[in-house]
This record gives sequence, C-alpha cells and structure tokens, in this order.
Amino acid sequence: MRNQTLARHSLNRLVIATLLTVPAAFAHHGSAISYDMDHPWTTKAVVVEFRYQNPHPTLIFERKNDKGETERWVTELITNPSFLLRAGWTKSRSEAALKPGTSITVTVCTSRVGGTNGAALKILDEKGEEILRTLNFNASQSDRPEGAGSGNPPPSK
Repeated sequence: MRNQTLARHSLNRLVIATLLTVPAAFAHHGSAISYDMDHPWTTKAVVVEFRYQNPHPTLIFERKNDKGETERWVTELITNPSFLLRAGWTKSRSEAALKPGTSITVTVCTSRVGGTNGAALKILDEKGEEILRTLNFNASQSDRPEGAGSGNPPPSK
C-alpha cells in the first residue's frame, strides 16, 4: 500500500512538473519561425518609442509607405538586454540614441503573420552610422532577395 501511495505521489509530481515546464519551453520562439528572415527590407523612419526590456528590446517607429500614408511599426530586436549591455549598449545609451523623434534607417524582417510587426536587424542614425546591428546581418544589396532593401515590405503572398 505504501509503495502504491509513493508511486502515485511520484507520478503526480512528474505530471505537475511537466505541465509547468512545457509552456515555458514553447513560450520562446525562433526568429526564422516568427519572421521572414529571407526578405529583409530597409526604410527611413522616425522613432516613436524604444523599450529596453526582456526578453527582447522593442523599437516602435513610423514610416511613410509608397502611398504616402504613415504606418506605425512595432519591432523587436533579435537580441536581449544582456547582449546589448556586453556590447556597450546600456539602457541609458540605447534610450538616448533612440529617443522619440530620432530619424533612423532601419532594416526589418516582417512578421510571418503579416501586419506592421517585425524584427529590426539593423538601425542607422541620420548620418548613416550604425547604432545597432543584431545577428550577422551583412548581406549586400546584390545578395538580398528581390524586393529586399527597397524601403517597402515585400508584397504579401
């Protein structure tokens, strides 16, 4: 009887531990799953807000589309504050470089679900100097897929 009770308690603990850890394992996403990393595009924009937060810093910006309409984009950086800090980008330095109203050029990979969401890969200031680069984004214009780097998101499929 005691062995059955111990076995039942062990099984209950195992089930509870599994239920608690499975959601955490699925909570984080891979960049290539969430974003179209094969079709980055570059645009001029104005910073609305920058959030130095976990798990990924967030850049919100506005840009003019090819119809002249203002679009508001919400992008996450494919890095985390720990990596930014190790690269010398403290919270105060990042927020100063990306304060609201700052003109930037940003390279984005659009969310696979569509909309005005994406991942910011590279951010340049008005002078064309690199503020931030995530991943190893070094593709030259000729290496990019058709439509990439044109200043507009690739057409929806």
